Amino acid sequence: MCGIVGYIGPREAYPIVIEGLKRLEYRGYDSAGIALFDGTNLKVCKTKGKVADLEERSEKEITKNGNVGIGHTRWATHGVPNDVNSHPHISNSGELVIIHNGIIENYESLKKELITRGYTFKSDTDTEVLINLIEDVKKQENVKLGKAVQIALNQVIGAYAIAVFDKNKPEEIVIARLGSPLAVGVGEDEFFIASDASPFLEYTKNAIYLEDEEMAIIRFHKDIKIRKIKDDSLVDPYVQKLQINLEQIEKGGYDHFMLKEIHEQPKAITDTYRGRLLRQEAIIKMAGIEDNMKKFLNANRIIIVACGTSWHAGLVAEYIFEDLARIPVEVEYASEFRYRNPVINENDVLIAISQSGETADTLAAIKLAKSKGAFVFGICNVVGSSIARETDAGAYTHAGPEIGVASTKAFTTQITVLTLIALRMARAKGTISSSDFRRHLLELEMIPAKVEKALESDDHIKMIADIYKDVSNFLYLGRGYNFPVALEGALKLKEISYIHAEGYPAAEMKHGPIALIDENMPIVVIATKKGHYEKVVSNIQEIKSRKGKIIGIVTEGDIQVKELADHVIEVPETLESLSPLLTTIPLQLLSYHIAVLLDKNVDQPRNLAKSVTVE
Repeated sequence: MCGIVGYIGPREAYPIVIEGLKRLEYRGYDSAGIALFDGTNLKVCKTKGKVADLEERSEKEITKNGNVGIGHTRWATHGVPNDVNSHPHISNSGELVIIHNGIIENYESLKKELITRGYTFKSDTDTEVLINLIEDVKKQENVKLGKAVQIALNQVIGAYAIAVFDKNKPEEIVIARLGSPLAVGVGEDEFFIASDASPFLEYTKNAIYLEDEEMAIIRFHKDIKIRKIKDDSLVDPYVQKLQINLEQIEKGGYDHFMLKEIHEQPKAITDTYRGRLLRQEAIIKMAGIEDNMKKFLNANRIIIVACGTSWHAGLVAEYIFEDLARIPVEVEYASEFRYRNPVINENDVLIAISQSGETADTLAAIKLAKSKGAFVFGICNVVGSSIARETDAGAYTHAGPEIGVASTKAFTTQITVLTLIALRMARAKGTISSSDFRRHLLELEMIPAKVEKALESDDHIKMIADIYKDVSNFLYLGRGYNFPVALEGALKLKEISYIHAEGYPAAEMKHGPIALIDENMPIVVIATKKGHYEKVVSNIQEIKSRKGKIIGIVTEGDIQVKELADHVIEVPETLESLSPLLTTIPLQLLSYHIAVLLDKNVDQPRNLAKSVTVE
């Protein structure tokens, strides 16, 4: 949530910061702002709304020259979205300015203390408290900005990524992080600051990622200095060479990032299993698993923690692990896991799943599990992210950047990785025969081509979307492996169209939801040939007798459901355990087309953020 961009160097800062903020719009936000320094004047402009609104206001209110700049997109936590609560925030003296992602939990007590010292506050934010705390420390202790930031941060409780500028020290920006990502782009006599690397990719491929509880002082014509916030010890900067290209974070001719990412899934799935699935040799090769095979084989159970779409991928994995590897699996909401005093043992393996690798609740669950002695394995998409660093071992999904807030290729690539792990465990444990193992490898290798085939139904799905775009409610039903897909389909529709939708196991329909069914209720039923087909057909007959509108997701060539359903969308046949990789495709497209037809902001749904870095 929220986005940070900054620049210090010989170029004009304004266009770099503004374009950088546009690159971070996917993170979700409700206001935007910028601060520039031209050598004499500190100029701040901010507004509720989008970056485009900030550009329009900047044209009227400030001059845009200056070689130092910081910008922010805010997702409201403390204080409603408005101009005053937007970032940047200025200290009482007008000398210091800050942008901040995260939450300062003890801001109220700090604010009361600062008020007794004569400080006043214009906004309702915790961020304005933080910048005045830094100013107060700077004055009371008679220290430079960097030291004042360090002392102040040792007094706060919460999470943050910050960039602070002092107009009396115009050749430096001070940054720090705890629980919220922050990257530094290292150029020729220039530095870029951002929540991720996308804002500075066109300028440099060299990046430094701050670790938790680290701060850095970035200066003109000097090397970056990184220190530990707690003890002031120096840290050697580790410069990474970025592999991502600018084209990967652009729309590439598609109307929306979400549509582009839906169509990228065949390649993303291939990239995820490439080098890991070696069908000719009939082996799965994953370093994170091979190096820790004893941990997996000796595990009493697997605990999967995740949030949102990743949680749904974890539910699919529960079926896969228990079916193939014959090991008990529990799937937990990361947001609830740490608060219910869970029973965790040294022989447990915890698998944490997150697209961004920065999800605050999932990180908290990881730390709790590690404190209890469990082995923690991470699955994420972002190289160098917090989850990648906090876990004992892990695997990347190699999905490429996912800009659309509503995850699509994250879901399918997470399932791909989890399937590979389950198959490798099953082979090591002897719970799958050699022929079955080979058959799974062959089918998984064929999935990308079958996803391509499923995508060919796009026009047909758009027609169905047009029929149902104005309804108020949807039901999604599935059984077995496809029950989590029903949950995911309902989530996608809710996220981007704002239509109320619920997912249920098909057999649970009779235990309550059937009361909702009438001629105005569309019900999406996943009814593939593999897995409880006859039972699902019976559920469809129950819906039909109550005049519900049925949209069936069926296997190619299906006849029985076609006779009962109002609409059918076909997907290629595959193994039951791999069917979620195909059945989710039409549900993604259905949600997308309904949202577009309703003129919703598909890539940036209201109130949502791509990376949820606060609890």
